Formats: sequence, C-alpha cells, structure tokens
Amino acid sequence: MLATRAAPHLTRTLRPLRFTPISSSFAHRKAMSTLFLSIKEDHEEMYEYHDQYKRARERGDVDAQARWARQLTWEIARHAVGEEIVVYPLMEKHLGDNGVELADHDRREHQSVKEQLYKLEGLQPGSEEYHRLITSVMESLHHHNDDEEIKDLPLLEPAIGEDASKEAAQSFKKTKRLVPTRTHPAIPNKPPFETLLGLLEAPIDKIKDYFSAFPTEGEMKEAKEELKHRDHDAAAGRAAAAANH
Repeated sequence: MLATRAAPHLTRTLRPLRFTPISSSFAHRKAMSTLFLSIKEDHEEMYEYHDQYKRARERGDVDAQARWARQLTWEIARHAVGEEIVVYPLMEKHLGDNGVELADHDRREHQSVKEQLYKLEGLQPGSEEYHRLITSVMESLHHHNDDEEIKDLPLLEPAIGEDASKEAAQSFKKTKRLVPTRTHPAIPNKPPFETLLGLLEAPIDKIKDYFSAFPTEGEMKEAKEELKHRDHDAAAGRAAAAANH
C-alpha cells in the first residue's frame, strides 16, 4: 500500500468558527441608521453636489460643472428609485388612504424631476439652458425633500416602529447599489415594475458611465468632508421662507 503525504496546507490547525454573540448583533442593529436619517443623509449629499456644481460655474470650469452635474444626477436617480421601491410602499401599507395619497404625490414629483434630468443629458454643460434646468430641478427637489422630512417620514416612522425603520433603511441602501445610474421616465415608478426593469437596465447604464466623467477622487474627498458639517433643517428653512413672503 502506497503511503500518502498530506499537502502542507491541509495539515494546518483548523480554527473554530466564530459566531457573533446575540448581544453584539443587537448592539449593531441599535447602531444602524433609521430610515429618516438615511433619507436625510441623501438629501444633504444632493445639496452638497449642487453647491460644488455652483462653485465650478463661478470659476468658469465647464468640465467640473459637468462632473458635478453627473454626480448629482446619479445620486438623485438612485435616491428616487430607492424610495419608490422601499419607502412609498411602506407609506401605502401603514398610513392608510393618507399614505396612498402622499406616495402618489411624491411619485408625481419624482416623475417631473426624472423628465427634467433626462432632458439635461441632451444639453451642453456650461450653457445657460443647462444651468437654468439644474436650478429648476434643485428648487423642485428642495420642496419635495422638505415635504419628506417634515410630513412623510415623521408620520411613517412611528407607524412602523424603530426596528422596522432601521430594516427599511438597510433595504433602501442596498437597493441604491443596484438601481440604474440614470433616471428613465419611461420606467414605471411602482414596484415590481421598477424593480424588474430598473435592475435589468442597471448593467447597461453602468457600462455607459465608464465613458462619462465623474468628480475626481480628490473632489469627492473634499465634498465628503463638507458633508460632515451639513445639517439642513427643513422645517426651519420653510418657516424662514414663509416669513420672507
């Protein structure tokens, strides 16, 4: 009988499997972001990218304007589809007729922004028309985002509870990793159609985006630093705007 010799990598001491303690897992869940905070964080990113675009325009840097407009469009597209897949169905399920009405209203506003952004891709960065359209998009988004922070989410979170809010936040973040990087007005904005068509189109869009310029690593690092200090107060902002009229 021939003697066999074990391969060196098979003779190493096996290490026991590690299991995460229940208390550690619970602590991790408690540290998870709520749905409100996840949505608000996205809103702050939109405002930061728009500010970066405006600074590039003031400098007369057309290439940087195009890069930041692309980053802004990408963020808005992923955010909108994530809300349509995760958030609005929760509003319809847990807030009754009022939730259905709020969700439909939000979808209509998303549709308007999607159409504007899709039009933006056919315009020349640096042109007045391009700038006017981005300005119009952000004015619409400020109103829409403030509604979510002041009305929609404060109604939804107590209705679903803290744990469900954190789970929804995780689902929202995961969905954003898979959705298209461009808004497509022709894609229906209700699940499951958004999910199916959006995910089927995502690889095509991601391939196209290799040929589109995004902000550089240095520019993104600077923006992320500024984001740490941003905290838009939707209610206070709306109150101040009302006081000025």
